[in-house]
Amino acid sequence: MSLVSIRGAITVANNNKEEILEATEMMLKAIIEKNHLQIEQIIQIHFSATKDLDAVYPAVAARKLNITEAALMCFQELYIVGSLEKCIRADVLVDQEGLSRQNIKHQYLREAKRLRPDLVKESEK
Repeated sequence: MSLVSIRGAITVANNNKEEILEATEMMLKAIIEKNHLQIEQIIQIHFSATKDLDAVYPAVAARKLNITEAALMCFQELYIVGSLEKCIRADVLVDQEGLSRQNIKHQYLREAKRLRPDLVKESEK
């Protein structure tokens, strides 16, 4: 078993169920597609959301994508004054033979690109 962690983040404009689920699904699909993953390879996903997002658990979007065997947990992101608002983050743990840390394509989308511009550049290659 070869475990790797893939990170992602995305922002929404409004705190409502539809936007949170749509954005979370977009982020997860990007992580899966860009890293050539199969759903069965996902072991667990930890989601965090900023304190201004409380309309729905982001994990609901994972279940809609048929990620039903992986452990899913949701947390509130640590609040820091001046930090990015309305942001959902994910840490996806996968069993992926042949995917090294150097080849991982983390996905920072929308305004979340500001969080890790170094990783955004790498993921676009």
